[in-house]
Amino acid sequence: MTETPRFTPIGRGKIAAIATRLEMRERPAARPEPDGLDGEVVSLEGISVDRYLDLFRRIGTDHLWLTRLLMAREDLEGLLAAPGTRLLGERVDGRLEGLAELDLSQGEGVCEIKYFGVTAARQGTGSARRLMNHAVAAAFDAGARRLWLHTNTMDHPRAMAFYGRSGFTPIGQEVEINDDPRLTGHLPRDAAPHVPIFE
Repeated sequence: MTETPRFTPIGRGKIAAIATRLEMRERPAARPEPDGLDGEVVSLEGISVDRYLDLFRRIGTDHLWLTRLLMAREDLEGLLAAPGTRLLGERVDGRLEGLAELDLSQGEGVCEIKYFGVTAARQGTGSARRLMNHAVAAAFDAGARRLWLHTNTMDHPRAMAFYGRSGFTPIGQEVEINDDPRLTGHLPRDAAPHVPIFE
């Protein structure tokens, strides 16, 4: 009998991660927000491509967020303005520090949180909890009956526990393999130092 291989080689110039899909099918109770938390959650409707990408990079660089960096500028501009896109942000002293990007274009009653996160300075403050409360409310207020997202092993180490506390349940996993954006020039070479580069 041949033993099934436990390891699959990943080609040089690539990055690999295990992605976990999570969902909720009922609106949960909003989680309590810390007293005295500064900043506010705002709509990012009409945000410029440059401002969006600045926020995207400040949150996602060390998690190797990639797909929006690969899009042609006009395509990203169209996506941000699309009827099925909802964008929320956390604003603190006039500066954006959090992003929740919702996609309501996947069919009746389905909403995906495409991107969610806060900057490193806001982690552990309750900002993410507040932003998620608003994102969940926005999805269900828009008619969602199924809200889903995915996270992967390059995300913040507490991400899975955070999504569980927010009401999401894991439903499946896949392997993600992409060109390393640090080698393609889409992200700086010193991004995500915990993820090795294989040239």
